[in-house]
Amino acid sequence: MDVTAKFLGGSGVVTGSKYLIDLGDFEFLVDCGLFQGKKELRELNWDAFPMPLEDLEAILLTHAHLDHIGYLPRLVKQGFNGPIYCTEATADLAKILLLDSGKLQEEEAEFARKKGYSRHDDPQALYTTKDAEAVFRLLVPQAFETPFSIHPSVTVTFYHAGHILGASIVKCLIQGEHQSKKLVFSGDLGRSKDPILFPPTRIPKADVLWIESTYGNRSSSTQKPEEELALAIRDTFRRGGLVIIPAFAVGRTQLLLYHLFQLMEKGKIPKVPIFTDSPMAIDATKLYLKFHTAHRLTAMLQEEEHAFRHPQLHYFQKKEESMSLNDHKGNAIIISASGMATGGRVLHHLFHHLPHEKNGVIIVGYQAEGTRGRRLLEGEPTLRIYGKEVDVKAKVYPIDGLSAHADQEELMDWAEGFSEKPKMTFIVHGEKENSEALSQKLSQELGWNTIIPSYLESFFLFKGI
Repeated sequence: MDVTAKFLGGSGVVTGSKYLIDLGDFEFLVDCGLFQGKKELRELNWDAFPMPLEDLEAILLTHAHLDHIGYLPRLVKQGFNGPIYCTEATADLAKILLLDSGKLQEEEAEFARKKGYSRHDDPQALYTTKDAEAVFRLLVPQAFETPFSIHPSVTVTFYHAGHILGASIVKCLIQGEHQSKKLVFSGDLGRSKDPILFPPTRIPKADVLWIESTYGNRSSSTQKPEEELALAIRDTFRRGGLVIIPAFAVGRTQLLLYHLFQLMEKGKIPKVPIFTDSPMAIDATKLYLKFHTAHRLTAMLQEEEHAFRHPQLHYFQKKEESMSLNDHKGNAIIISASGMATGGRVLHHLFHHLPHEKNGVIIVGYQAEGTRGRRLLEGEPTLRIYGKEVDVKAKVYPIDGLSAHADQEELMDWAEGFSEKPKMTFIVHGEKENSEALSQKLSQELGWNTIIPSYLESFFLFKGI
C-alpha cells in the first residue's frame, strides 16, 4: 500500500484546513474548513473542489470552528455523500455553527444585493441554511479515546485537544500488508492551564505528524489574563464607556463568561450588565451542561449561581434586543460574535460604538490577516463596516492570554511528549513567520524533520507498507 498526502488548505495560512490522505483504494479528508480573512483566500471557497468528489469516501473533523468545518455545506452541495466522523460534542456544535454560517452567507448576499456594494449584479450566498442542514445526516459522532474503523485498513481514535468543547487530536492507524503506520493530526491545541478545558493529550508515537502553528512564533506575555481583562474594563468604565468584546461563540465566549464571573465575585470589576448578544453562543453554552464530563466546570455548574447563570448576565436572542444596546446608558459589557469581526452581530455594535472615545474594544483571540479584528489591532484609523468607513475612536485593548491556542512554549511542550521523533512533521495552520519559527525550533531543539507545505502541494508518505 502506498500512502500520499495533499494539502487543500491550512498550509501557509490559519484558515481553510483540509488535509487529503490517499491510500490508493481509499481517500479521506481530515477537516473541511472555510477560507476566511483576505479576499484572495475567501475567493478560494468559490473554486471547484480540487479533486473528484466521487473519490472522497470519508471526512474526519478535529473540531467545530468554521476554519475546520465551514466548507462542509459547499462540499455536500457539490455531491459529497460519505460519513463525517467527529466527537459527540463536535457533532452538536457543528450543527449550530453551520446553520449560523449558512444564515450569515444568506444575509450578507441579500445585504449586498440591497445596498449594491457587490461587483456582482445578483450576489449569491456561498451556501444556505438548507445546504448546512444537508450535512447533519452525514455526521457520525464518536466517543473520545475509543478506536473506531473507517476502512478495513484505517482505525481512528480521538483524544482531547483542549481549544474548544469537543476538540480532538486525531490518530489514524493505517494497517498495511507488511506493517502499520500512525498519522497524528494535532488539530488546534488548547492551553495547558485552561480553566475550563482539559489540556491536550500527549501522544507517544507518530510516524507522520501534522502540528498547528497559530502561535508558533510567540509565547503569551500574559501570565494572568484575568488581571489584564479587569484593567481594560475598569479603564473603560472610568471614561463612562461600555466594553465591546468580539468573541467566537464557541469556546471564547464561555471562557470570557467564566473570567468575568470570577472578577465580579472577587470584586475586581463592578457588577454591571453583561450582554451575551449571540444566539449561537447561547446555544453553545447549553452544551457545556449536556457534555458535563468533557470539561472542568462540573462542580461550578452545580451551584445556584455560576459563570453561565447569574443576575448580571443577560442572553440576547432577538435582533430587537441586540439593537436596543445602541441606546444603552452607563457601563456594560457586550460579548458578541464573530471573534475576528468578519461578520455577525458584533459588526452592528462596532458600527455604533467605535466612533466614541469613551468606549473600549477588547481583542481576546487570534486575528487572521485581512480581518477587521487584525486591522483594529494594527491601529487603523477607520474600519469598513456595512460599506462605510467608520472612525475608530474607541480604545483597543489586546489581551493575548485569553487565546484558545497553545503558544510556542506549549506547542513545544506537547511535541516533547513524543517518545520517538516523527519521521516527518508538517507545520500547518499558521501564517508564514509563525510556521517558520516553530519549524526552526522543532528542528534545532528536538532534531525533527519538519516541512512547511504549500497550498495544493502533495507528499509521498509511505511506499509498500
